[in-house]
Amino acid sequence: MKITFLGTGTSTGVPEIGCHCEVCRSRDPRDRRLRTSVLVETDGKRILLDCGPDFRWQMLKQGIEQLDAVLLSHEHYDHVSGLDDLRPFLYHHALKIYAEEDVVEAIRTRLPYAFREHLYPGVPQLNLQAVGLEAFDAAGIRVQPIRVMHGQLPILGFRIGAMAYLTDLKTLPESSYAHLKDLDILVLDALRHDSRHFSHEGVSEALQQIERIRPKRTYLIHMSHKIGLHRIVAEALPANVFLAYDGLEVQPV
Repeated sequence: MKITFLGTGTSTGVPEIGCHCEVCRSRDPRDRRLRTSVLVETDGKRILLDCGPDFRWQMLKQGIEQLDAVLLSHEHYDHVSGLDDLRPFLYHHALKIYAEEDVVEAIRTRLPYAFREHLYPGVPQLNLQAVGLEAFDAAGIRVQPIRVMHGQLPILGFRIGAMAYLTDLKTLPESSYAHLKDLDILVLDALRHDSRHFSHEGVSEALQQIERIRPKRTYLIHMSHKIGLHRIVAEALPANVFLAYDGLEVQPV
């Protein structure tokens, strides 16, 4: 398995428009963050986790020409607005997109031109598959959905093998921890140092989750410019916790 961090930023990305803080002015490429998305490659398949507004550039930047499935955590714009740009991946083979029923309905509402009886030539033919909390196969790869609470909004995380992806997390229901045992890699939300955000963990909350879940390694994602400079924050984290950055590739031990 190989995991590529296509984007590690929050909904506004980093740098943020109109901001002149030291992070937004940084020339360190690790401080420049597209919206959060991860690519998992396993058993010859490529599975995309979330498809936000930077999707097209993420594919071009990484030279990705094949996708076999897409998993969507929730309906927010920074996680689904790249779906129209899936068109080049649909020319030659079917590509299924997995999401909860409410997310499927939200996509149908926002992209009605892709679901009409008589389709305009060239529109993306999105094959939406509604899933719940039961494990399912995506392109032949077993996926375990995990309930995540994004503030008051229930969304999905995903476990594939010994890797779990938990974005936009504020809390986890007690039942979710059963699916997070014996992880090699945990990909985990950590918006900023301040933990007072209503729907995202801060760094201290993320570290508490890590202490309970006890993965071998954790990579923090969905970060805003308020988290600070990468080189400074990374040095202060525990030995098995890392700030992810765009383009980072990791593999389970």
